Order: sequence, then structure tokens, then C-alpha cells
Amino acid sequence: MNTTYGSLREVSTTLRVVWYRCPIASDRLRELSRRSDGQGWFQALGHLAIFAGTGLLTAYFYLQQQWGWFAGALFLHGTVTAFLGLAVHELGHGTVFKTKGLNRFFLRVYSVLSYHNFYEYAMSHTYHHRYTLHPEGDREVTLPKTPSLQALYLLQLLTVNVTGGFESNGIIPVLKKTMLTAAGIYPRSRSGPAAPVAGREEWLAAVYEGYPDERRKAVNWARVIVLFHLAMIVLGGLLNFWLLPLLTSFSYFIGNFWRYLVAVPMHCGLRDNAPDFRLCVRSITLDPLSTFLYWRMNWHTEHHMFAGVPCYRLRQLHQEVAADMPEPRSLVGAWREMREIWRKQQTDPGYQFDTPLPKTAGRVARTDQRLLDESIGDLTPEVLSK
Repeated sequence: MNTTYGSLREVSTTLRVVWYRCPIASDRLRELSRRSDGQGWFQALGHLAIFAGTGLLTAYFYLQQQWGWFAGALFLHGTVTAFLGLAVHELGHGTVFKTKGLNRFFLRVYSVLSYHNFYEYAMSHTYHHRYTLHPEGDREVTLPKTPSLQALYLLQLLTVNVTGGFESNGIIPVLKKTMLTAAGIYPRSRSGPAAPVAGREEWLAAVYEGYPDERRKAVNWARVIVLFHLAMIVLGGLLNFWLLPLLTSFSYFIGNFWRYLVAVPMHCGLRDNAPDFRLCVRSITLDPLSTFLYWRMNWHTEHHMFAGVPCYRLRQLHQEVAADMPEPRSLVGAWREMREIWRKQQTDPGYQFDTPLPKTAGRVARTDQRLLDESIGDLTPEVLSK
């Protein structure tokens, strides 16, 4: 979609979304918003431990030359690695650890492993939370989306993701984007002097317009990412152990299938321009391991509504507001719903799905922009808080 963006500074002053948020006692919300270093260590180290464990398992079968088991272990390792970028999401909100330094440290660890530029993400994701699926202010997620189950795309997700696509990260686009940013080469918005650009690149250009110092932070971090992965390749060559860069630098592009299935339902097929998170965000139920690897973001409606609540308390938050919320979908149910919505949109492009709300649900907006900003943790860069 080619869209010309005006100044997002102007959008920040003119677009006011009065969001509905489920009623909850203020003392209970404060309790649920407490951050815990213990819970943070369990989540952050736990994911890294699974990453290391599957890597060691892959290395064992490689050294034993058991190639069938090696392929299976590598696929499993890639499946775990594909979720590392989701850690950056929650660490980016600054809600995982009570100690801010621990949050910043693990944010960088997960970011470098997943080619994730958390500086760019903070700029973009702040707008996504303020204006969720309001296209004037949020182009991080845009509708409509196609919940693709095409055979060739699924084959890529089940093997090596080369070209990427909706909710997946391919070798070519990720490496190209990281290298260009590291070189200080990036697009400018349509309102600037450079040639027009489209899609996500145009969105990032618009986000950064007027903030050159923030852009430099993203450039410097991209250089850290490049240097880390080059070091892994060089070290693998010096040791004559090419499995090292495979497990650390390229496993992110292997076995993306499960992350794709889990991540697609969060907004796909829902409504835009709706000032109610229950209508533009979807929560789903998952098995405990997938929930852990996804950093509990399957409770996505609850996260958007109260994003200052740490991921490890989102299930409790859901229980507090369940009477005012839609029934969480199962993963299979969410995909059936998305595919049915997509089929209807083929004949009626203007069709949007109305999420059924319980009879007990409230419908009168309850919050203003100031309260929403206060609910998203430490995500917002200082320049966007002014």
C-alpha cells in the first residue's frame, strides 16, 4: 500500500483516540503492574537456556554425524530462535525486570541475536500502542492482512526463510535492512526531498522525520548487530567449526513455522479505526511452552489495554477483566476465524469483523491519551514524550 504520510508530530497533536479499557480497581492494577526481578530472570534466562539447550543438542548430533537427528534438532533450534525477537517486544516496554539495568542488558542480548533494532522498534511501537490500527497514526500494523497458508510459503517457513513475508523474517530482507541501516542508508519520507518509498520503510522514515539524533542511535545499533554476526562467522572460520554461525547467526531464519502460526492472529482480520482494543486485538490460548516462548503475548488484548502490566501477570489480568472481554480464541479457532474473514473480504473488500462481546461488556470509552501513554511502561523514547 502506497500512502503519503504527513508529519507524525502533527498527528500526535491532532489525533486523539479515547480508548475503552475494562474497569479494574486501581489498587489491583497497581499490584498487577509490579515488576519482579525473580520473574524476569526466570523468563529471560529460561528462554536463553532453551535456546542454548537446542543449540547444544544440534551440535551433539552434528558431531556424531547423525544427520537425520541433526536436521530435526536444527529445526527445533530454529523454532526456538524465531521467538527471540518477541522478547525484545516485552523488554522494550521495560516491564520485565524491576531493575532497569537488567532490562536494558537483556534487551540488547536478545536484540543482537534476533537482528532486532530496538531503537527503531521503540519509535514505531509507541505509535502502534497510542493509535492501534488507526492508520493515520499506526502503520506498524495495517489491514487487511492475508493469513496465508500457501504451500510454497509454508515450505519456506518449514525450512529456510529466504524471502520473508507477513509475520516472518527472511534472510534477504533482514540482512539487507540491517546492512543499509548500519551504512547510514535509509529512506526519507514522501514529504522530504528524496524519492518516494513505500510500506514499512516509508513508515520508519516518517517516524524518524525531525529526529536525526534518534536515527543515529538506530544506525549505531545496526553496526553492533553486524559486528556481532561477522564475529560469529569469522570465529567459526578460525575454529573450522561452521556450526557456530549456523546456530547463532542463521538459525533465526530456520523453522519459522510455529512462530508464524502463533503471531499472525494478534490483529489479523479485525477492525481498524475502532477505539476499543477488544475489537482490534485478539487474545488466544496456547500450550504452556508456546506461551512461554511467546512471552505471554498471546494475551494480546490485555497487553494493549494495560501494557504496563508485565507479561508474566497478563493471565491474572485476564482473569480480573474476563467478564468484560471476548472469549479468548484457541489457535485453531483463531485461524478458522481469520480465514473466514479473509474469504468474505475477497467478495466484499470493505468487510470488517465485529468481535462478539459478552452481554456484561461495557461500551463507553474510559480513558484519554494521557492515561494510555502512562500504561505502556518505559517504551516511549524521551523525544516522543515531550
